Amino acid sequence: MARRHISRRRALRILGATGIAGLAGCTGGDSQAGSDNGGSSSGTVSIGVMQPISGDLKYYGEQALWGFYSGLAYKGDTDPVQETNEGTRTVTVGDTTYELHVRDTQFDTDTAQTLATNLVQEDVDLLFGCASSGAATRVIKTVSKQSEVPTLIGPAASASITADAETCAANVFRASETTAMDARSGGTYVARETDIDSVYLFGADYSFGKAVVNNYRAVLEAEGIEILGEKFVPQGYSEWEGLLGNAEDAGADGIVGGFTVSTLPQLFTAFLNGDYSYRVFGGFATRITNAAMGQTLQKELGSLTETAVKETKLGPFTTRYHWNQYDNEINSKFVDTYTEAYGVVPDLFSAGTFTAASAIVQAVEQSGSTDGADIADALRGMTVADTPKGPDGYTFQEYNNQARSEMTVADPVPTGDEWTDSWDATVRPSEPVARIDADAVTIPSAADTMDCGL
Repeated sequence: MARRHISRRRALRILGATGIAGLAGCTGGDSQAGSDNGGSSSGTVSIGVMQPISGDLKYYGEQALWGFYSGLAYKGDTDPVQETNEGTRTVTVGDTTYELHVRDTQFDTDTAQTLATNLVQEDVDLLFGCASSGAATRVIKTVSKQSEVPTLIGPAASASITADAETCAANVFRASETTAMDARSGGTYVARETDIDSVYLFGADYSFGKAVVNNYRAVLEAEGIEILGEKFVPQGYSEWEGLLGNAEDAGADGIVGGFTVSTLPQLFTAFLNGDYSYRVFGGFATRITNAAMGQTLQKELGSLTETAVKETKLGPFTTRYHWNQYDNEINSKFVDTYTEAYGVVPDLFSAGTFTAASAIVQAVEQSGSTDGADIADALRGMTVADTPKGPDGYTFQEYNNQARSEMTVADPVPTGDEWTDSWDATVRPSEPVARIDADAVTIPSAADTMDCGL
């Protein structure tokens, strides 16, 4: 196919409804290519950006966008874009213009698929999104793999996205951390550094919750921890007394909850109101979930002190990223510019989406091209130079295009006066109690659960 003589947009109009499937191998657009040997590049990179920026979970999309905008701003030594509404934004880094076509997925799978299809028909060079693992999976299967448009997933965290043959692809990348990274770091820490010998697993009855449970089960069993039972419940489930009692009756030393903000507050409330002997551990969530947890703790404990919070048996929790987990020049600048632009400190998803943007710019500079296929070639196996976790903090694994990065483990502690104005929650992650090396947190290429085969 003569990529230089016909654009994807025109081809799709000619091919009509079957156009996406017919465009396999056509990943170029109207952008200009530079030297094949890398170095400087000029032209425009058009990126279709899909995040939820309305509805109950719009903060997920906001922090994903804010991290992505901040990554571009860091690379271009400029202020980050502040708008989070739909529309087109442009950011210039050197001689390259990054044209961002921002769309609202509404945290809905069908909407995400439609948006991705439309963006491909509009001839974007890259796709970036989604926050929902279900939406990301649908986009990959129905749009990314058929059109071969390079796609960076994030912050959707289901490990299967970069582990299952149905979604793993040479043109699909993810810098954002995954549920497997949560489990392989937090589960290993709990097994080796605490007195927990048996665990009961709970998760939301959809892709994210199932990924949490599946990965924790695999890691904990490998460490000799007994799994006493597991239960999946709908999002927003509130009848926790009986289920928590089942875990107590089974003799569990700890439980894992694989949920988002729609369910965790109800679980925390029931746990704190009950008389349970086990601990709750898992992954640190975003600010809105920390706010809900803090409100629950205040209601049950009254005055929040570090000792009182510790005695609740909440934690330790893994954190993919929070602003206070990394001490380096890149993160310091990131925290300052992000907080100034958005009024809050960077959150759980922020480092992964910052790194996605940083990686795109690095790929353009290294390839000397603004063509999507060339950018994808440069991303494969790339160690990303500029990241909030420090220089060279993320590396895309060649066997599945998932970036590995260090993870930390922290305890919930009262927020304190220092962060009151920029962290709207009464509890926050403590300073790291452990760091888990990047090489130890992602699913190995030879693991039974890795079915990628790039």
